[in-house]
Amino acid sequence: MAIPSYDLDVLRAAFPAWSLFRSDAGVFYGTRRGVRLRDADIDKGLRQTVSADDVDTFVSLLVDQGRKVVSS
Repeated sequence: MAIPSYDLDVLRAAFPAWSLFRSDAGVFYGTRRGVRLRDADIDKGLRQTVSADDVDTFVSLLVDQGRKVVSS
C-alpha cells in the first residue's frame, strides 16, 4: 500500500479501525478503536497499540495487524 508522505488524514482513511496520531517526538502511534483484545488474541500476535519511528514501518505494522485479524 503506497501512502504519500505521512499525512495522518490519508493514514486515518486507510486504517479506519485505528486511532492514529504522531507524538511531538515524531513517533507514530495507532490504537485499535472500540476493541479490547483478549489474551488469546494477544497470544496470536495481535496488538492493542502499535508504534514506529517512521511512516513506512508504521504502515507495515498496521497492515500486518490487519492480516493477523483476517487469519485468526
